Amino acid sequence: MKAPGSSTLTFVLSPIAVLAVESFRGFYIVPWFALLLAWGFLQYLLVGRYRRRLGGGGPGMTVPPESLVTSGPYAWCRNPMYLGHLIFLLGLTLTFQSEVAFALLLLSAFRFQAQVRRDERRLRERFGADYEAYALRVKRWLPYLF
Repeated sequence: MKAPGSSTLTFVLSPIAVLAVESFRGFYIVPWFALLLAWGFLQYLLVGRYRRRLGGGGPGMTVPPESLVTSGPYAWCRNPMYLGHLIFLLGLTLTFQSEVAFALLLLSAFRFQAQVRRDERRLRERFGADYEAYALRVKRWLPYLF
């Protein structure tokens, strides 16, 4: 059996796990934070479509892009799709005030950081100096910060 992909883990299995645990503990919901759930999912979805349209390839790096995308959301952050996952998980944590969701957020942050390093090696091999210049100009996670 094939392991679930990142999007299935984040957008399907994580909410199911959190809802299952929180249903036993009793729900405490802060509805305003649900906006982060929508933001994270839409960022992942729309940026993915943008990247595939301009750069080709498949989801993630399973099928690498044919061209380097450095415009649009990629002009601000080198990993806006992964960042969408993390925003979604932050929304899950805050909406349900859930320690389980917080643990999933932390685990995902470490997993994505490791994945990004692997992805960056492959992009450097594929695009060389163009990727190097891009990486110097655009932060990995948060514009102007990190």
